[in-house]
Amino acid sequence: MPFTRAEPLVQIFNLIVLINHRVLLSISLLVIMMCPKLWGQHKNEIVATLDGPTNQIRIRQHFTYVNQSDKGLSTLYFNDWNHAYSNKNTALAKRFAEEFNRSLHLAKDRERGKTTIKTIVDDNYAGLDWKREGNSDIISVTLNEVLKPHESIQLFFTYTIKLPSAKFTGYGRTDNLGYNLQDWYLTPAVFDGDWKLYNNINLDDLYTDITETRINFTFPERLFLASNYRMSSISNFPGGQHVQLIGDKRKNCEIILTIDKRFTKHVTDYLTITTDIESNKYEEISQGISIIKIAQFLHENLGGYPHDNLLVSEFDYNRSPLYGISQLPSFIRPYEEQFQFEMKFLKTAIRNYLKESLYLDPRKERWVNDAIGYYLMIKYVEEHYPDQKLIGKLSKIWGLKNFHLAKMDFNEQYSLFSMLSARKNIDQALTTSNDSLIKFNQKIANGYKAGLGMSYLSAYLGEKKIDSTVLDFFKNYKQKQFVSAADFRKTIEKYADKEVDWFFEEYVSTDKKIDFKIKKVEKTEDSITFVLKNKRGTKVPISVFGLENDSVVSQYWFSDIDTTESFTIPRKSEDRLVLNYDQKIPEFNQRDNWKTLNGWLSSNKKLKFQFFKDTEDPYYNQVFYVPIANFNLYDGITPGLRLYNKTFLERQFQYDISPTYSFLERTFVGKVGFRYRKYHKKTGLYVTNYSFSASSSHFQENSRFSTLTPSVSFGWRPEDLLSNRRQYLLLRYRSVFRSIDDNLVGELDTDPDYSVMNVRYTDVDNNILNYSSWSVDAQHSSEFTKLAFELEYRKLFQSNRQLNVRFYAGKFLRNKTESNFFSFALDRPTDYMYDLAYLGRSEDSGLYSQQVIIAEGGFKSKLENPFANDWIATTNASTNIWRWIEAYGDLGFIKNKGDNARFVYDSGIRLNLVTDYFELYFPVYSNRGWEIAQNDYGQRIRFVVTISPRTLIGLFTRKWF
Repeated sequence: MPFTRAEPLVQIFNLIVLINHRVLLSISLLVIMMCPKLWGQHKNEIVATLDGPTNQIRIRQHFTYVNQSDKGLSTLYFNDWNHAYSNKNTALAKRFAEEFNRSLHLAKDRERGKTTIKTIVDDNYAGLDWKREGNSDIISVTLNEVLKPHESIQLFFTYTIKLPSAKFTGYGRTDNLGYNLQDWYLTPAVFDGDWKLYNNINLDDLYTDITETRINFTFPERLFLASNYRMSSISNFPGGQHVQLIGDKRKNCEIILTIDKRFTKHVTDYLTITTDIESNKYEEISQGISIIKIAQFLHENLGGYPHDNLLVSEFDYNRSPLYGISQLPSFIRPYEEQFQFEMKFLKTAIRNYLKESLYLDPRKERWVNDAIGYYLMIKYVEEHYPDQKLIGKLSKIWGLKNFHLAKMDFNEQYSLFSMLSARKNIDQALTTSNDSLIKFNQKIANGYKAGLGMSYLSAYLGEKKIDSTVLDFFKNYKQKQFVSAADFRKTIEKYADKEVDWFFEEYVSTDKKIDFKIKKVEKTEDSITFVLKNKRGTKVPISVFGLENDSVVSQYWFSDIDTTESFTIPRKSEDRLVLNYDQKIPEFNQRDNWKTLNGWLSSNKKLKFQFFKDTEDPYYNQVFYVPIANFNLYDGITPGLRLYNKTFLERQFQYDISPTYSFLERTFVGKVGFRYRKYHKKTGLYVTNYSFSASSSHFQENSRFSTLTPSVSFGWRPEDLLSNRRQYLLLRYRSVFRSIDDNLVGELDTDPDYSVMNVRYTDVDNNILNYSSWSVDAQHSSEFTKLAFELEYRKLFQSNRQLNVRFYAGKFLRNKTESNFFSFALDRPTDYMYDLAYLGRSEDSGLYSQQVIIAEGGFKSKLENPFANDWIATTNASTNIWRWIEAYGDLGFIKNKGDNARFVYDSGIRLNLVTDYFELYFPVYSNRGWEIAQNDYGQRIRFVVTISPRTLIGLFTRKWF
């Protein structure tokens, strides 16, 4: 096969390698033919050359495929995950869009990756037909003859891969002229009776068959190479380097190329580790000691590593870090350097140790590796850092040490983060396919829940039994093909001396919540009788601890509790009974987990006022307070105090009381809200909210408005939890009370007090590529009845041009009013429902009047007679000119009673800096003519601004939930 674009010396070198490779291959085939029992594993021989200037790898791949099934195969499938970066329609690009990431959609061609296959031939050098399946990163190869069971075929691939920019997922060419290569060449898809064809969607879960792999890799000079494979030889030649990488019974080969020699090799008594994880503030010798300690821990708790080298890289850690407080900037890291280094190294080492040894289906049965991995992390901290607090050194700082968060142990974070998902009703069963998990569950919650489950089993069965299970499972199933979760279950049952069906059928396979309560306690001199209530009906064991002055004096396990059951235990010196005291069980609500034995009065929880939000403390009724400051033109800056009960975990009942003081009006304003949220199920009608809110503020000088609003809302979501579509039905009754300054009484053209019944249905699909929403809003009061429809659509086209279209139509079914206060508006609604966040709601001139909120007509120009007391129909549209600079146009009709319908329009330039949060509008032409030529043009510029922290935070959290 001809060499292209290579220097003469490189051509000669590669030719020698190829000749030696063919000779060795012939010998290998002869040995295999003479010893048929050795035949049974795929052979993969690769010659690859990385061309630095073009960021391409030219590959010649000789693959010997063995049909290990009992079925004849006429088509073979191979993973080509590098091609997932090739265009905007791959599964990877669509996954990015679901997570509000437009980087791959907007990427330039030079930043994309792709695979160009030149030829695929069989061992008779006959060309084979092939095609791309599904979303482009899987190819199917049609054989000329059926491959019979236990027979083999040799395939020869010639192709070139163009590496993507590492900015998308971390894989590919990096900004510092290095390369991170993983899942980069063609690998065989798994066939176990059915083909396992999984697309690359940035989940690090390639499922490929085991192979004996030899890679002759040529790469540019002045680069340093690290790999999870064994390097048999490395040599230099003018303009480049060559290395042979060997993997026996391995999956894919990972290669990291850097411009500096950052990787060091640690040869321990247990295994050899290559790593670039380090800490500038932790001595190099001490780092080596920590690595030896971790290597020993892994060897003792998992068994011998089956390969020559374990790669533990900073790159792998960044792909799956320790989420939470450990991700704070280095200058405020709360942990000692040794602990921080060891946890970072341990997390990455365990992950790769298991991934490179246990070949389960990582997409369908990822939870097994998670269960073992996080269990070992919990165990490591319990053994080596039993007193480590969750927020580390910060727990000793005045002002923080009284927080319940400061008192939590480091390992309690697993329950905290997994319960964060459960409280939001977005938790998913551990058996959920990896590609069906929402991002928060995929990255954090499900892994934590799996590790907690093993810790739960350890507490229930005994630590030695679970430790023996892990050792046995790793020893007997490492490097075996078609390992499954069923094998893991058999191993647990082998060592269990109690029934553990509940663990797999309730804890692992469902998203059922665990929640128990002690209902009542009766005591005698020598016994304690109490009733346990299973509030959720999830039949799992529950632990009961007897405490005396916060010291454990007794512990019991109870199981098979359907609803309620009474138990009697011997009385020692207990003064309190506590469920799940050691936090081994991820229980939904721990606020009712204890009962005192000292009488009814002492059982009442004390009220605890605490600055800022905290984690739940089950022994107190917590009330949080925090200073706040709001702003509007008439009240000015209004400082105040917010009182609320919302912890880091969501609660069913929440209150939020925010009294503030208006210095301009010299009076109190503010708001108060009460809400009860009831989750029903994951999909369909999934939530009901009951709420009551009240607010008071000023809408002009010495003129106050107050609102009272009882409401109920219902929410629906589709079967696919990854979908961003939601549907809501809101029913509310808003009562408005106004007190008017004496100087403005004659200017008020409506009754000061009124009430409106409002029903609104909304259907929104919040997708970054194709956003759509529509709503129907009906309002009824004693003065009017009106109906409105709104439709909004945003689309990002293949050309990267974005189109925004909005349509609004409203009609009065009845209107007895004589003013425009309740009328439809073109550009600045009067907001008689007080829903909109106007900074100066009554202004008709000056800067505050230039604030625009896209509602009702949605116009940006201030036109004459902008109100309609009969009907209105408008369309707003915009499209980008360059990046965030857009052209916009609005047009429509408005109709007042007794008048003909009037055609209105405007147009201009929009600076779409952050959609819906910060935008500027520069009018150009409208019914008023060339606005840009007017002397008062500066007063015609409009702006959109959002200053609500809660709304802004939603920009960053939406991709996780």
